[in-house]
Amino acid sequence: MAKVLATEIRAGNLIEWDKRVWRVIKAYHVHVGGRGGAFMQVEMKDIESGTKKNERIRTEDKVERAYVEPRAMQYLYSDAHSYVFMDKESFEQLNLPSDFLEGQAGYLIPNIDVQVNFHNDRPIGVQLPPSVTLTIVQTEPNLKGATATGSFKPARTETGLTVMVPQFVMDGERIKVSTDTGEYMERA
Repeated sequence: MAKVLATEIRAGNLIEWDKRVWRVIKAYHVHVGGRGGAFMQVEMKDIESGTKKNERIRTEDKVERAYVEPRAMQYLYSDAHSYVFMDKESFEQLNLPSDFLEGQAGYLIPNIDVQVNFHNDRPIGVQLPPSVTLTIVQTEPNLKGATATGSFKPARTETGLTVMVPQFVMDGERIKVSTDTGEYMERA
């Protein structure tokens, strides 16, 4: 097993914590200025029981990564109850239930390459690329003179994900979104 620093934990990673394997749902760095050290706030889900847990892990601590077999796959489509992926080597299709992709489904666009992690030949997590390019389908009109204020407005993407974007971004534009934080990065 490999140990990694707590600051290297990302959404979709699998870690061993309290002798169980957990899938990281959210992970973000927190630094309270002047009081105590920095830490990682990690929201994770037990892959066996499905229970969720929030943990604070000091940034200098090391965490055990679970041994997984990563497989390169391509997202094809979704139906009412599941998401369909294709193995890029064997071309076999894999159906994953919609609750398996908690919080990640908004970043899935057809033909995107992802990594599906297997533990004991069972799919246990999907690791997305660091960023995806999405098309804006609905946003508020531009406010005159608001370009210098640095204000943001909500925008809905083709996948149904809502992202806060700068005032100059309009309907139909393609934007790059971070899959770790869900934040707008730049126009594509």
